[in-house]
This record gives sequence, C-alpha cells and structure tokens, in this order.
Amino acid sequence: MVFGIVVWGGLTRLTESGLSIVEWKPITGAKLPTSDLEWDVEFEKYKQHPEYHKVHVGITLEDFQRIYFMEWFHRNIGRLFGIVFLGPAAYFVAKGKVSRRGAAKLGGLGVLLLGQGVMGWYMVRSGLKEGMRERDDDLPRVSQYRLTSHLALAYVLYAGLALYGWNVLRSNRLARGKLPNPDHLRALLLSRDIRMFRRKIAASALLVGTTCLSGAMVAGLDAGLLYNEFPMMGTGITPPLSELWHEFYARGNPSNMWRNFTENPTLVQLEHRVLAMTTFFVLSVMWWRGRGLQLPQGSRVALHAMYALATLQVALGVTTLVNGVPIANASAHQANSVLLLASALRLYHTLRPLARI
Repeated sequence: MVFGIVVWGGLTRLTESGLSIVEWKPITGAKLPTSDLEWDVEFEKYKQHPEYHKVHVGITLEDFQRIYFMEWFHRNIGRLFGIVFLGPAAYFVAKGKVSRRGAAKLGGLGVLLLGQGVMGWYMVRSGLKEGMRERDDDLPRVSQYRLTSHLALAYVLYAGLALYGWNVLRSNRLARGKLPNPDHLRALLLSRDIRMFRRKIAASALLVGTTCLSGAMVAGLDAGLLYNEFPMMGTGITPPLSELWHEFYARGNPSNMWRNFTENPTLVQLEHRVLAMTTFFVLSVMWWRGRGLQLPQGSRVALHAMYALATLQVALGVTTLVNGVPIANASAHQANSVLLLASALRLYHTLRPLARI
C-alpha cells in the first residue's frame, strides 16, 4: 500500500493536482463531494488561491473535479493505510502477541505514519500561501524542502515496514524449521567476506535513498524541464559556472550563496545527474563483486534484481529527461526508485546474521 501511495502521490504532483484541496480535514475530509452545491463550494474555495489564477487559469468545474479526485484519492489511500496498519498493530500489542521490542518498532512506525500525514499538509500549505514565492510572478508550487521531507518520510516508512516484515517472516520460518540448513547459513553469514559485503550494501542502500531524495528536489523545482539532453547540458557536460553559482539565489546576502545547492534548478539537476551515475557505478561494482562471493540463494536473487532495477532506473531517468518529463515516464521513474531501494534493502536483510531461536 505504501508503494501505491508513493506512486499515486507522484502522479498527483505530475498532474498538478496536489493543491486542489485547500483544507486539511483528517476525518470529515474523507467524504468526496457528491451534490452540485458541495462541488460549487469546493470550487469557490479553490478560486481563492493563487494556483487557480496562475496555473489552472479558467479551469472548468469538470476539470476541477478531475484534479480534486486525484488529491482526494491520495489522501484517502493514506487514511485507509492508517486504519489497516494501526488497527491490527494495536490489537496484537494489546493481546501480548508482540514482544516489547516488536511493539516499540510498531509504535515507531505508527508515529512515522502520523507524521507523514502532518508533513503532507505542511507541504500543501506552502503552495497555497502567497508569501512562499520569491517573486509575485512565480507560479505557485509547494516548497521543495517540504516535498523532499514528505517523500523522505514515505521512504523511511516503507523501509521500516519492509525490514520489520522480513524479520518476522524469517524468524517464523526459522522457528518452524522451514529454513534449510540454518547452521550452515548462520556460519556463512558470519564469515568475514559476507560481513564486509553487507556493510557495503548498507552504504549503497543509503546512497540509493539519497539519490531518490535529490530527485524530489528536482521535482519540487521543476528542474527536469531544463537541459533536456544527456549526457550533455547545453554545450558541455556541465552548464557555465555563472549559471550554476548565481547571486540571485543568495537573496541579497553573499553568505547565502549555498542556497544554489537547493534552490538553483540548474545546479539541482546537475547534482541529481552526478548522484544517479555515481549510484549506478557503485551498484554495478557491488553486483560484480557479489557475483564472486558465496552468497545464499536469496541474496543472489536480490543482488541480480538490484542491478537490473538500477539499469532500468538509469534508462527511465534518461528517457524521462530527453522527452521533456512526460507523466508516464516520470511516474515509472519514481515507482522504480522505490523498487530499487527495496531490492537494496532486501539484499542487505538477506545478509544479516541469523538469530538463534
């Protein structure tokens, strides 16, 4: 479900639908307007905000209903997941079916889930307020910092759920005797080569996550609409230094030139390119080295999946860029980034030491 929420959230962003609901009503907001009067009320609220006047200029009620549904559905998937996760988790903890350590982990995931909802509205608010834009002629958009924070929480939640779930399944198989040759596997996972390789995979997964978040910065600034060629950026591998490091982004204060790293669309796109290619190189090296190690079967499958997804991610990224960021390509690029992170985490998990039960 978290995967679906992330992908749908990206589509909501790509279709410029995220600012269509201008209020945050965690409970009553779950209801979709049904009557003409209710739709007129929501439409009039939307008209009071800058996006109506600068992005969806003259939008019809029918068009408004389409973008409203995109955001409404995104919020309601989140609500549904909250019920699906928090309800059973509370039940199993209350019945003593979960260890104290497991209950603490579930509690942490619950806090992350609730924080994700709050961060989502905090992000939307930044696109509704006039004062958030640098100039009066700027198009309304959410803060790239808040967008990246929103996505970061989603990735952390996804990773936490995956690792917790894999731990439970592995422990269950071990306890029921469904894990073949556990003593041999335990000794193998404690070997020096596997331990060193596991640390490198953990670092690689962190690098994948960092690259994903730099992609959120690109999306928040619409930086993908610049320099739609690869590997060149204009007439060179990089744009001119004067464009990468411009005093405009210092906002009149020379000590704020660092803002170019997070607010200059040209530099942000270059950062993402460098991170993406560095990540692909690192994962390729990990794949090549992993092939020469005595890995468990599950680890070997995860290793090959990680490399295949990394290759696909580069292909999706390049085709998205050179084609001017079409919605289908961009959505597939984001969806595959989640799968790539999941494959790296899965490989890391299969290499973790096997507990004794």
